[in-house]
Amino acid sequence: MAVQLYRNAPELAQEMEELLKRTGMSKEKASKEIGYSRTALSRYLSGDYESIELELAIRRFLDEKQAGKEKVVRQLRDELFITRDVEDIMGVCQGCQEDQGLGVIVGKSGFGKTETLKEYAKLDRVCYVECDDSMGSRDLVEAIEEAIGLPQGYGSIWKRVKGIKEFFEVNRGYLLIVDEADKLVTKYTQKKMEILRTIFDQDTVGLVIAGEPKLESMVKGFIARFANRVDFCITLKGLSREEVIEYLQFCKISDRAREELIIRGTNSNTGCFRLLDRTLRNVLRLVEDEREIDLKTIEKVSKMMML
Repeated sequence: MAVQLYRNAPELAQEMEELLKRTGMSKEKASKEIGYSRTALSRYLSGDYESIELELAIRRFLDEKQAGKEKVVRQLRDELFITRDVEDIMGVCQGCQEDQGLGVIVGKSGFGKTETLKEYAKLDRVCYVECDDSMGSRDLVEAIEEAIGLPQGYGSIWKRVKGIKEFFEVNRGYLLIVDEADKLVTKYTQKKMEILRTIFDQDTVGLVIAGEPKLESMVKGFIARFANRVDFCITLKGLSREEVIEYLQFCKISDRAREELIIRGTNSNTGCFRLLDRTLRNVLRLVEDEREIDLKTIEKVSKMMML
């Protein structure tokens, strides 16, 4: 019978697996940060390898990730309602910024990714670009120049991209967030995504691209050279019932009204944080101070909303 080297080894392996699953971090990426081979980490997680040195290295790695996440959460807590999705988004952003990694974040509209990314972009050495369908290659380059504070460049796209790369080469530790990135890709062209890949390829800047769920399949299907560089990839889950209850905890509200708002926040087809927040804000405009929110008020508000 094998000797157990670490008194909480099963829990440690489970905690490591959960982090990999939650953040989308690859075992290859994790093993490099831990300082062991991917094979050693995989064997340990499957129960085929025992090493107290590896276990201690994993514990340090997990503690550092947790400490870093808590620091960012403290910085942003006053501006955001902290959900599991918010924590995962911040974890990916922080990991990519610290390690010059590439992250992909996908989630339905209304799940809060844009608001979270904009708040993270208020931190030091983070720049944010929001894309739209009309954006061409030159527009994307100009938006990045503006985000990092470079004067608008002149000349070819190649020359301007070179200037952006030189900026990140000199100013290490930056994270570039590109939101609504699915709008940069079509079945006819991926040139704008290739611009991002070119900037990222020099390993001097972290990059996070975010968008609708179709972004993940677009990257995998159209841009293989981009897909094989991804270090983190997460799909947002949306609000849980417990998170909606926590969000409503300071409201005086009837049980039936609370259940209706829980549905608006968690329904798998139409539920999202945006719908919950809009509904609650409109309700609070109608109710007087100290008056209980009831289902009738929510129904009245709903008639004035596009649901």
